[in-house]
Amino acid sequence: MVSNTSKALTRDEILRYSRHLLIPEIGLEGQQKLKDASVLLIGTGGLGSPAALYLAAAGVGRLGLVDADTVDETNLQRQIIHATSTIGVDKVESARLRLQDLNPAIEIITYNEAFTSANAMRIATGYGLIVDGTDNFPTRYLSNDVAVFLGIPNVYGSIFRFDGQVSVFDASVGPCYRCLFPEPPPPDSVPSCAEGGVLGVLPGIVGAMQAAEAIKVITGVGEPLIGKLVLFNALDMSLEKITLRKNPRCRVCGEKPDITELVDYEAFCGVPGAGHSATTKADITPLHLQGMLSHQVPPMIIDVREPHELAISKLEKAVNIPLEQLLEAMPKLDRDRELVVICKSGSRSARATNLLRDAGFKLVYNLAGGINAWATEIDPSLPIY
Repeated sequence: MVSNTSKALTRDEILRYSRHLLIPEIGLEGQQKLKDASVLLIGTGGLGSPAALYLAAAGVGRLGLVDADTVDETNLQRQIIHATSTIGVDKVESARLRLQDLNPAIEIITYNEAFTSANAMRIATGYGLIVDGTDNFPTRYLSNDVAVFLGIPNVYGSIFRFDGQVSVFDASVGPCYRCLFPEPPPPDSVPSCAEGGVLGVLPGIVGAMQAAEAIKVITGVGEPLIGKLVLFNALDMSLEKITLRKNPRCRVCGEKPDITELVDYEAFCGVPGAGHSATTKADITPLHLQGMLSHQVPPMIIDVREPHELAISKLEKAVNIPLEQLLEAMPKLDRDRELVVICKSGSRSARATNLLRDAGFKLVYNLAGGINAWATEIDPSLPIY
């Protein structure tokens, strides 16, 4: 964790970090360790925002920020490092500006690119710790394997709706992420926050926990969550700690690992990588759908969103069949009629379209971009969410 070019704390830094220095477990020595530390944050979104803010405020000397996305208005409900003034700006640049304003004394390095098998080792080499703020399984497995290969800890966090998870994976002394999850879940079985939603404060809580764990690992104080998984629920404020064990048959950190280099993580997880959504060869545009609705026999529109989403926006005459109920409803659908499947942004409807086509429905199409695209291109009276 310590830089080869360690410099003593300045008078200004002693004043800035005085509340840390008053803690016996941290003191000058611990604060010096923070100054000499280098941390790579993968993702500057819901989890990366609070983690980056608190690590910068704590005086971590070198922060690397990895993200290929730009700031969107929908991010601002939870991604507190960004602001209305930076909508449309690269997230790493938006985050850099905020962090540099918070603590001008630290070094911030930005990587405006997706974290992939092709660049991960180049980016992560030289950092002493990874904080994983990603929201997809391919990148989680990738960040885990990179940490194992580099011999550094990986601070893990995960969120969905009201639930969060936190752990520290350090294969040199405990289990890694693959020990806990040897195989990814079935593709599309776990909806993203963009599809299922998330309580705005939840990533703040979990991201702050990740920052706390990173600080503990760097300074050597307390007991980091190595070999432990914390489960947090914001609805009842319950917190459960589960003991994890190293898997001797782990394919990456076990006794006889068979994964010794980075692999194709999108193929391993069976899902598109970060920044991509499910697609189908049966995609149609909102303009195409508008034309189909003028036919003598218009298509049946199947909306696979959850019922509560219809209160936000909906298409008239659309039939609501939530995705999880589609298989049960298939026998009642007309196989000889054109079907157009819609959702919020085209991801769930793409999966539904593929399910229907696999079941033998030939005249089924997916509205690319979902009802949000319809609102943008056809009916601006509908809200976008």
